[in-house]
Amino acid sequence: MSRFDQMSKEELAAVHRELREAYEEAAKLGLSLNMSRGKPASDQLDLSEALLTALSHGADCRADGMDLRNYGKLEGIEAARAFFGEMLDAPADQVLVGGNSALNMIFDTLMRAMVFGLHADTEPWMKQGGLKFLCPCPGYDRHFAIAEALGMELIAIPMLSDGPDMDAVEQAVADPAVKGIFCVPKYSNPTGITFSDAVVRRFARLSPAAKDFIIVWDNAYAVHDLYEDGDCLLNLLAEAEAQGRGDMVFTYTSTSKVTFPGAGIAAMAASAANIAYHKKIMSLQSIGPDKLNQLRHIRYLPDMQAVKAHMMRHAECLRPKFEIVLNALDAEVAATGTGSYTRPRGGYFISLDVMDGCAARVWQLLADIGVEMTPAGASFPGKKDPRDRNLRIAPTYPTVEELQVATRLLCLCVKLAAAEKLLGL
Repeated sequence: MSRFDQMSKEELAAVHRELREAYEEAAKLGLSLNMSRGKPASDQLDLSEALLTALSHGADCRADGMDLRNYGKLEGIEAARAFFGEMLDAPADQVLVGGNSALNMIFDTLMRAMVFGLHADTEPWMKQGGLKFLCPCPGYDRHFAIAEALGMELIAIPMLSDGPDMDAVEQAVADPAVKGIFCVPKYSNPTGITFSDAVVRRFARLSPAAKDFIIVWDNAYAVHDLYEDGDCLLNLLAEAEAQGRGDMVFTYTSTSKVTFPGAGIAAMAASAANIAYHKKIMSLQSIGPDKLNQLRHIRYLPDMQAVKAHMMRHAECLRPKFEIVLNALDAEVAATGTGSYTRPRGGYFISLDVMDGCAARVWQLLADIGVEMTPAGASFPGKKDPRDRNLRIAPTYPTVEELQVATRLLCLCVKLAAAEKLLGL
């Protein structure tokens, strides 16, 4: 099929009729397919089944000179701190290990900043008013929801091919009301890009007007490569500390898509001063995390070599799914000039840009025939994409057979919406 923008009106009208007929046939199938969120499929969860038996009796539950079934070790067990220190390339004593969710740790960090202040010598955010937060977009909708719930004004920052538009970031942080920025720096959600060394170094050199500015460095996909030669991400915490700006960096990760998303472990790395200050506040809300789950993970994944081997097994499950989507987009969307998309080398998403003004229409067309996707606009502050063009594709959860059908229908709806737009329908 030729590019739509090179067709005559008569040719495009004929194509539109064919697409509409195909769509009406798909509507009769009574489908219920879900590509809405980045969840591991059952075959991926099965890879970590040995976790369920990693501890079998009380004698297995000792480490750090204590019985881990009891209270204590608010900062996490030493082996888990060392594990995440290696994953995040941070000193183990600058790591706090928590429960199953890095998002929970991010939320708690921002709440502590709101109520107590981000640092020991800064005023609580709630006493300052007029707060703003920078949101590279397309970006992670759950990040944006936290800042919005805390009453902050969300400032959109364009995402470029190598990371956020740093000119825009550097200009924005001159405003003391701007308190931070969200980043998913490796295999970013949803674009799948990895921040370049140049972008990371510009982050490390930021001089925000606000003393309590935070870079929320959510390295969720630190080990989620689809290929042996995965992307490399420069260590922001080390770069910032070398510039004397380490206190503005808070790094997070978890095993949520390494082992079990609902029963993994998460960690935060930051400057020594920030770790000491935030640990002191954390002592008010907890006597300690689930240390048995931390120990289970360390027994099952003792080092980064074991993690890499484990994640290559994940990649064997995921790579064919990404290829199904990308091959279909190449043949149906790129060939017709009806959209553009990213080609991630890891992570969980593909970002699709359809024709301006068409994303909401594509989403609705899919919903009406039983294909669920993340709503159009979700990857932007306030769920409003100013160009109404971006859609996030999550290929991981469906079976291969389901994904083939869902992707075929996605391409159909992208082309149908484009034909409608070009014909003025």
